[in-house]
Amino acid sequence: MTLSAVRPQSDAADLPDVAGLAALLPAGTILTDPASTARYSHDEAEWAPWAQPLAVARPTCSEGVRTIVRWCLEHGVPVVPRGAGTGLSGGANAVAGGIVVSFERMAAVLRIDPVERLAVVQPGVVNDDLRAACAEQGLWYPPDPASSPWSTIGGNVATNAGGVCCVKYGVTGDYVLALEVVTGTGELVRVGRETAKGVAGYDLVSLLVGSEGTLGLVTEVTVRLRPARAPEQTVVGFFGSLVAAGEAVAAVARAGIVPSALELLDQHCLDAVNAWKDLGIDADCEAILLARVDAPGAAGAAEADAVLASFESSGASFAARSDDEAEADAMFAARRLAYPALERLGPVLTEDVCVPVGRVPEMLARVQAIGVQHDVLIANIAHAGDGNLHPLIITPAGDEAARVRAQAAFDDIIGEALACGGTVTGEHGVGLLKRAGLAAELPLAVLDMHRAIRRALDPHGVLNPGKVVG
Repeated sequence: MTLSAVRPQSDAADLPDVAGLAALLPAGTILTDPASTARYSHDEAEWAPWAQPLAVARPTCSEGVRTIVRWCLEHGVPVVPRGAGTGLSGGANAVAGGIVVSFERMAAVLRIDPVERLAVVQPGVVNDDLRAACAEQGLWYPPDPASSPWSTIGGNVATNAGGVCCVKYGVTGDYVLALEVVTGTGELVRVGRETAKGVAGYDLVSLLVGSEGTLGLVTEVTVRLRPARAPEQTVVGFFGSLVAAGEAVAAVARAGIVPSALELLDQHCLDAVNAWKDLGIDADCEAILLARVDAPGAAGAAEADAVLASFESSGASFAARSDDEAEADAMFAARRLAYPALERLGPVLTEDVCVPVGRVPEMLARVQAIGVQHDVLIANIAHAGDGNLHPLIITPAGDEAARVRAQAAFDDIIGEALACGGTVTGEHGVGLLKRAGLAAELPLAVLDMHRAIRRALDPHGVLNPGKVVG
């Protein structure tokens, strides 16, 4: 096989004939009709650039993925891996003349081991489907991004996704034990192990988790599981200002409580969800906090009381433990529905900054000031318990001036997060939208380390080019 560096593919006459690739794979694997490939061209990141791919490949096995990558290496064709397309940073956006590799047909839960408490899955398995399969055996897979009903484990691995319960239980990378990967040289390898402990060699699993398909294409994932947990108790607080809600978040941390969830939604989010789904949540306030604790028995009751006291001491206009499970579930449903509800109002540019928990009130105030400064509507949702904020900048459809202001606000939020000692992305990944932010966050010597790793693992430059770092 002759390997060549990835080349510009601007002229259709220069593009390789994918019929040769299709002949190496089962019928129906390769899609080339633009009407069929269009929906694979980009993720949910607003205004992130994308191009029509040369083709979309939908393999059904690891060997098929290796065949695709090797053909792309031979012809200098870029390879862009794709899960469910729910990403918000442009990490799965197609590049001109490239092949998008969709893992939608690699969606099997291969094994659940209740003794070792692990599961082995293909990358196209939907997060909630894995959680449901584990629950049938009294086990629990904790990472639960808001997109869990749709997003896939492979995509979660690509961005090291977090979620509602990660404040207590950690993010995707905390649960990945082993990976099967097709490398940038077309090899199919396994890294990691299934044992509870192991320090033989470098931690390549942690290197690959969060690499957004730039260091290899994940074809199988082994994840750690937990026993099913005790039922949660819910505490709700209503606040007259975003800053007061942020103060309550800091107060919970100072009290030494680690809730199983601590989520923030502002009035814009609640109004949008109620207008769309009519959940009946009547909240005359600027923000609400939704907290859950899951310690069993009296310990859980004491944690709930401590959270309630933190809310009240921080100026909540109303705070209570919810005894109505349906009402509590509706509140958390509103949290998951906030993003699609706001999309109905116009294009949404989604932020994903993370700051120290003690700086959450200050950062929320800075976000509000940025909205005023740039004359843009910013709705706020947050995994507030670990400082991961998601300001959502909403613009009227087709309003070019508003788009420019929104992008300026987006950049300013990144700057303020860094000034607060934070990071430009907590769980959505760098992709395309945060490349400038990454360059602002990391010293040049560290960026050079990133580039050196990328060159070592993708020497021909075919894996998701243009994403994360060059």
